[in-house]
Amino acid sequence: MQLQDVAVKRVTGAYALIDSLKRHGVKHIFGYPGGAILPIYDELYKAEAEGGIQHILVRHEQGAAHAADGYARATGQVGVCFATSGPGATNLVTGIATAHMDSIPMVVVTGQVPSHAIGSDAFQETDIFGISLPIVKHSYVVRDPRDMARIVAEAFYIASTGRPGPVLIDVPKDVGQAVFDYEPVEPGNVKLPGYRPTVKGNPRQIAQALKLIRQAKQPLLYVGGGAIASNAHAEVKELAERFNLPVTTTLMGLGAFDEHHPLSVGMLGMHGTAYANFAVTECDLLIAVGARFDDRVTGKLDEFATRAKVIHIDIDPAEVGKNRAPDVPIVGDVRHVLIDLLRRSQEEGDVRDPERNRPWLNRIARWQEDYPLEVPRYPDNLSPQEVIVELSIQAPNAIYTTDVGQHQMWAAQFLKNGPRRWISSAGLGTMGYGMPAAMGAKVAMPDEEVICISGDASFQMNLQELGTLAEYGIAAKTVIINNGWQGMVRQWQEAFYEERYSASNMQKGMPDFVKLAEAFGVKGMIVRSRDELKGAIAEMLKHDGPVLMDVRVKRDENCYPMVPPGKSNAQMVGLPERKILERAAELITCSSCGAKNVSSNKFCPECGTKL
Repeated sequence: MQLQDVAVKRVTGAYALIDSLKRHGVKHIFGYPGGAILPIYDELYKAEAEGGIQHILVRHEQGAAHAADGYARATGQVGVCFATSGPGATNLVTGIATAHMDSIPMVVVTGQVPSHAIGSDAFQETDIFGISLPIVKHSYVVRDPRDMARIVAEAFYIASTGRPGPVLIDVPKDVGQAVFDYEPVEPGNVKLPGYRPTVKGNPRQIAQALKLIRQAKQPLLYVGGGAIASNAHAEVKELAERFNLPVTTTLMGLGAFDEHHPLSVGMLGMHGTAYANFAVTECDLLIAVGARFDDRVTGKLDEFATRAKVIHIDIDPAEVGKNRAPDVPIVGDVRHVLIDLLRRSQEEGDVRDPERNRPWLNRIARWQEDYPLEVPRYPDNLSPQEVIVELSIQAPNAIYTTDVGQHQMWAAQFLKNGPRRWISSAGLGTMGYGMPAAMGAKVAMPDEEVICISGDASFQMNLQELGTLAEYGIAAKTVIINNGWQGMVRQWQEAFYEERYSASNMQKGMPDFVKLAEAFGVKGMIVRSRDELKGAIAEMLKHDGPVLMDVRVKRDENCYPMVPPGKSNAQMVGLPERKILERAAELITCSSCGAKNVSSNKFCPECGTKL
């Protein structure tokens, strides 16, 4: 049946749900069936037979949520997942929370026990509406099938507008089975008087922001995931180039600005680059674009960017001033605000000046020279950094997903990602996220290379999704950086717990990953030395199907630089000691204004006097 043939017709609530999803452009659903959601799966079976929509059967509901999340991050569209009531729904919770923390648009559909049984502790009954309230943008329980089309339309609208996020639709079994006169609701045809996200920024605040940008001598553009969500990549670049602004990004903001660009200073924060952390410590203006001043970025909050005035642009008014009070708050969609700011800037005669902020950029350049990210090479061991770098050389344009831990931070440091080509659990830090997210990204973008960088501990959280990759021939590649530890836990135990390695050694009980992959029908590979690495990666990329590669690396390698808990961003550990001493010893005083400067400066950043 063609969609246009449906006007008013006797159908089930389950049919109305599936038809509404199709009307909203849904082509893939990740899920796992069960008793309460069977009416919906029965209609899905018929819809798949007609074509235009595909269900991907995962091996665990958490995998469904992460796959829908990866699908959404790769495309910017709403990801969709299904699960049944009770344990099916609760198995989605970690994935919902992951999406919520990172502002990812998802619609989550759960089955529920029949309406008359709700509250009776029926078989597989759980109040998923109540359980998920803190981790969703909005929730629905469908009480009447006549509300189904409206609820779906509202859910997609809420999930994808304003600050994106997951929306839950809980469907009791009898509502899915009920027959009624169905009237479709087209996408966007919703009325939500209490929900009006602010899109356009206040013109007076934009004018104030421009004034501060023009006055700043040591500005820094601090870009977060909001720039990705609003597709503001071009506007971020234009702003940076017009005012010669160095750009640092959060973990969520990676890819929002070309990291090969001379104005890029990489990621800041706990495992950010030294030069980004020094820059944020020394800047006199911090322009926060779609970022939320997360604790992993700021370090000790009361010592974060203490010399800087702050412009904060964000779609969510709750984030503006939550952690750091801005001098100029601008609530609005990042892209729309930047478009208005750039238009006003052009009208008022601002032009690109390559010498603007030159002393400041020279100072950052010296930090980049003194404190580069290092790729160690050991005589008898392969370093994790070498693996990441070789992947970036052979697959520079791939979509990369990661799990969580040391490998995630090395990937963030050494990969140079384009827009929507970096997919990682940032806010929640969810182990087991990487491979199902890669699965979702590859389903969404079948012609793109998709690579998951995982750790041996993280991978074992959701290894069952190898079965999904095998069943559907989803050609996502997974590279395990295998050091036999929960790597970041071990690093913290070494640094802060006097080397008491409590429950972090993963060697005992570790599976043979090659045999495991082959048991699922997936190509398995192992790399034990530097000599094997280049050829193995080439072979993996050439293979037309999913691959699991186990790369054995140095067991006790630590991820540096690192800002210890409770320290400021300038108090990093893991930097070359000689350079730290040189930097402290080479402070000189400006003869004009008396400001302290490192001797590598050619000009005083405070007054511009030649040193």
